[in-house]
This record gives sequence, C-alpha cells and structure tokens, in this order.
Amino acid sequence: MSNDHSALVAKVWNYAHVLRDQGISYGDYVEQITYLLFLKMDAERVALLGEGSTVPEKWRWGTLASKDGDELEVHYRRTLEALALEKGIIGTIFRKAQNKLADPAKLKRVVSLINDQDWLAIGVDVKGSIYEGLLERNAAEVKSGAGQYFTPRPVIQAMVEVMRPKIGQTICDPACGTGGFLLAAYEYMKGQSQDRDLQRKLREATLTGVDIVDEVVRLSAMNLYLHGIGNGESPVTQGDALAAKPSTSFDMVLTNPPFGKKSSYKVVGEDGSVATEREIYEREDFKYTTSNKQLNFLQHIMSILKQDGKAAVVLPDNVLFEAGNAGEGLRRRLLDACDFHTLLRLPSGIFYKPGVKANVLFFDRKPAATEPWTKELWIYDLRTNKHFTLVQNPLTRADLDDFISCYSTGNRAQRQESERFKRFGYEELVNRDKLNMDIFWLKDESLDDLDNLPAPGVIAAEIVESLAAALEQFRAVAGELEATPESC
Repeated sequence: MSNDHSALVAKVWNYAHVLRDQGISYGDYVEQITYLLFLKMDAERVALLGEGSTVPEKWRWGTLASKDGDELEVHYRRTLEALALEKGIIGTIFRKAQNKLADPAKLKRVVSLINDQDWLAIGVDVKGSIYEGLLERNAAEVKSGAGQYFTPRPVIQAMVEVMRPKIGQTICDPACGTGGFLLAAYEYMKGQSQDRDLQRKLREATLTGVDIVDEVVRLSAMNLYLHGIGNGESPVTQGDALAAKPSTSFDMVLTNPPFGKKSSYKVVGEDGSVATEREIYEREDFKYTTSNKQLNFLQHIMSILKQDGKAAVVLPDNVLFEAGNAGEGLRRRLLDACDFHTLLRLPSGIFYKPGVKANVLFFDRKPAATEPWTKELWIYDLRTNKHFTLVQNPLTRADLDDFISCYSTGNRAQRQESERFKRFGYEELVNRDKLNMDIFWLKDESLDDLDNLPAPGVIAAEIVESLAAALEQFRAVAGELEATPESC
C-alpha cells in the first residue's frame, strides 16, 4: 500500500475514533461511510468514466456535497429515504437507511472526508482493505452483535484453499454476513484466467449471498461493490434463507450460519400476554422438522447443492451430538446421502462471541444410492492443547498449514493419519451411541502437567469464555422453560 493510501486509511480511522469518543459507534460510522462513499463513487463514474449515473439526479453527490448546516442534514436525510425505495444495488445498500450523524458539523466533516479523495483512482484491493478494516473493528467493538457475522479470516482462507473453487462454478453463502466467504472465493478465482468473458462471469454471475439482517446485507453489498463485484444488481439479498428452497442450485456452499441453537420470537396477544414462538420451517425438501437453527441450515445447505456439489460449513458442537430424531437423523443422512469426508475441530477463543466451540464440516452431495456414500470420515483436531485469544494469541493462517497439508486436496486417497488427523470408518461412526460425532482422542496436557499450562492471560481469557458459554446455556434453558406451557 502506498504512503498516500496509508495516509487515507489513517484519516478514515482517526475520524472513526473521534466520533466514537463522541458517542457514535463504529457501526453507525461504517453505515454512513457506506452511503456517502457509494454516492461519491457514482459521481466519479460520471465525471471520470463518462458512465451514466445510477442515482436519480435530485439525490446525487454534487447536490449533497454543496450544502452546509441544517440544509445539509435535511437533504441527506431525504436522500436516504428516497434511495431506499430504489431497485438494484441502490435499494440494497440504502434499504431502511437512517442518518446517524444528526449533528450537521459531524456530517459535513464526513462528507468532506469522502469528497477530498478520488476513490476510483484507488485500486479495488486498497478500497476493499479500508472497508474491511472498518468492518472488523466494528465486529470487535460489538462482540455480541456484528461480531457473530465475522468469521476469523484465517479460517475462511483455509476453507477456500482446500475447497479450490474454479471460475465457472457458482458459489453461495446463505448466511453471508459481511461477505467474507464470497470475497475470499472471488480472490482465489480471479487469477485463474485472463479471459474477459470468464472474468465478467466471475464478477457478475458467480457469487450469491443471503442474510436476514438489513444492516449486514448493506455492509456486504458495499464490500462486494468496492471489490468490483456485481453488474448493477447486488449479489447479496436480504431475506430468511430458511424460509423456502431457492429456484437455483449451486456448485459450492461456503458459510458460517449465525450462532445460536434455537430460533424464537415474542408474540404479544391482544390481552397483553406474551408468548414465545419457535420458528419451525415446514419445507417439502426438509426431511426433519426442528426448531434448531443449525440443523435447519444444514438441511438447507444439503438441499441447495447441485448433485456432486461441495460444501464447507462452520457449525457448533451441538450439531455433532444433539440427540433426538432430527439430530441423529441428519447425521445419518449426512453419512448416507453425502460423502461427509472431513471434519475440522476448531479451537475456542477465535470468535468474537465468547465460549463458542465450532467445527468445519466438509461434505459433497451425492445422488440417491443403495449404499452409504461416506466410507470414512477424517477428523482433524485443532482444539485440544491449542490456546488462542483474540488479542494476546490470535489464530493465524500459519496455524492451519498442517490441516491444509493433511487435507490432501488434490488426492484425498493419499491421506495419512497423524497425531491430530484420524480416520473413522462408516461402521464405527453409525455404531456410536446416538451417532455422536463429537469425537476426540488427544490427551489434554493441561490437566496433569502444570509445566505446560498456558500463560495467565490466556487462562483468564479461557475462563471468561467458559463463563460466557455457561451463560449461553442458562439462557437456552430459560428460553425452553419460558416456551413450555405451565402444567395444571
């Protein structure tokens, strides 16, 4: 990154800090940057490239940037309201947009910050890194909010590397968050060919994302836009991916569905009483009916894959061991109807939401057959005796080198067992109690070797994570009790 671009990054960050000290969150700041940056780049395309504007004339950048004081604030607010009604990527980015910079002086300073730079002159990699930096800072700040949509970048990179997406394949993330998986897949594929038609297909007809949260869809759409992805339409849309099976199937799914075991919402009756309703998805393509959001996402992913399509999915531990018809049934279906060939047990301490214990499931969808498709499941344990925290000892891409090597993407038949990589045959798996796949074999050295204890800071962070996990479990129990009718 050049010195000029480094100075721009510093300028963007510095004012984010100023506003944060004045009570405006990074999330609100990023949203306003998103709106203003889109309008400024639209104006630059007209002035510098001679393209037609996608924004109605009344609401274009030049009019906005020329105003000051209360007149600026009023015009900006009306601009957001008007553009929220537009279609295409404009409607996606401005959907339900609100002005969070009600102070005209603060608003003018951000407008000037955007106006003083020719953004089209900056490479997409630099623009993207500036924006992704803001997204990551926002995720770190609101750990229980936007952070849940932020998958650690080393995990995303490793998943994409072993999946090896190719130009011409279609990639979907049904819980896309801020677009990390889609962008990583795009970056992996864009150097595979210099053919202009293939590059256009990669930018315009390869990536699909869905997310249920308006604000997150806005950030994802802008993130992709800044990287040059799209053709006037947004590759990501707002909606409940679980509500219905899409009309299109995909070659590959890369995703990390939002954490949380159950889906529920409050219903207030006419008499003021409050009841908790569970979200139950009745879909013909779902074999099991359950309120477990993770299991529903697993069913959805299996359904939207093309025959021989491939998936890499981050899911919490409960998917591996939850008892009952849906849990056991889906694990058996994963073994029988798919080639569930690899499981990566992720370490704790790598997510912004504390206490999360998750895995990456790698499987291929297969056609109907009389014999189970999964012959063996290989499990890589990156959790036991591994200690990571977000600050003192963060996970790096190098920490996944051994997993990538063991995965043997080019020829899985060449896999060999190691201390952390073990093979489990089909019969061994289906004969486990309740088909529990929460399998571990390494001895936890910290239990009996005081010399190998992690640093005090790491221990403290792990204690916090364990307490947070326990709190999540208590909340889940409370939710279940709340939803259970009182007995007479």
